[in-house]
Amino acid sequence: MNRYVKNIMVLSLILLSAGVWAQRQHSQPTGDSARYSLLINPFIQIESTEAINAMYNFEFKKANSHFNYLQKEYPWHPLPYLLKGLNYWWRIVPNYNVTEWDDEFLAYMDTTKILAENVRDNYNEIEGSFFLAAAYAFEGRLYSERREYRKAAFAGSKSLKYLGECQGHEEYSPELLFGDALFNYYAEWIREEYPLLRPIMMFFPKGDKVKGIKQLKEVARNAFYSRTEAQYYLMRILATEENDILGALQVGEYLHQQFPNNAYFHRYYARLLYQSGQYSKSEQESLEILQRIDSAQVGYESNSGRYACFFLGHVNEMRRNYQVAKDYYHKGMTYAEDADATEMGYYFFSLLHLGRIAKAEGDDDLAKEYYKQVKKSAKRSHSAHEEARRRLRDF
Repeated sequence: MNRYVKNIMVLSLILLSAGVWAQRQHSQPTGDSARYSLLINPFIQIESTEAINAMYNFEFKKANSHFNYLQKEYPWHPLPYLLKGLNYWWRIVPNYNVTEWDDEFLAYMDTTKILAENVRDNYNEIEGSFFLAAAYAFEGRLYSERREYRKAAFAGSKSLKYLGECQGHEEYSPELLFGDALFNYYAEWIREEYPLLRPIMMFFPKGDKVKGIKQLKEVARNAFYSRTEAQYYLMRILATEENDILGALQVGEYLHQQFPNNAYFHRYYARLLYQSGQYSKSEQESLEILQRIDSAQVGYESNSGRYACFFLGHVNEMRRNYQVAKDYYHKGMTYAEDADATEMGYYFFSLLHLGRIAKAEGDDDLAKEYYKQVKKSAKRSHSAHEEARRRLRDF
């Protein structure tokens, strides 16, 4: 999780009012209220399974065709519009620098909110609040990636407000548990990562990271609409925050097997294989990623390419296939330039590894040039900057 997303989570929590988490009394969804519930309707779930799986497998046209059917059948309900918005969201995920689908995504989130408010106020308060929480949450995620922090903080606080209105309804579990899981994990994570905010966090409910992960696993096993999103977060939290690479790999392998054409899951799986030392498997997946980029497969683009090339470069470097390694490092840097990711770690580490190879091949001057590039470009706090300084001192 990058530092911008982390910061916006902090802002969202700070801007919450104390009343957000106050429990309210709700009527059970019976009679007309139950009739307006699609979220827990097993017939709708069975109908939607193939389309939702198609979406996560990056078969966007196929998914949209069924979502159009749901929209025609239930034009008054927010579910079809949220799903159509997510069909654009997963076009954005492989490379957040691409803004091509922002307008369509945000338009569907706006429609979801309008219809959810009508359902909440007139038919089914719990179901309406759930879709309001979901729409604001996804909207906030996009705004945080766009560094529009005020909008992201507002969306985050609204999402948590409506999530608070949904609590205490077992018939909607485990869909509602997803929000609880993320709050439990990140509320405690913020206390640990941002010590200066601890006095402010005293005014908010305490989190529990262990419980949050346990809840995420439950959602990942038992939810319908939230299942894959929970698995996505579980994989990232285990890998990035908990340093449980093998646990993350287990989730990542499952996601890649279930959705083999999802470029993001494919890339993350290759990364986890690399981080766990399974270099041959990472090499195989990375070569497949590059092949799919060359064939212009949906979702496979330069951002995935920079990952794959770094893994392939390092694998060949370890085998002393230096020319092949250099070619991959340079290709990965070109992909990074195309993806506007020259300030990311793999770009700097490619330069460092090129420096190491130059040193191994006896070209000290070239090695120095690579290290100087890293020292000039990377922030002083970056580990690549530190290594570049250290290696320059060794000459």
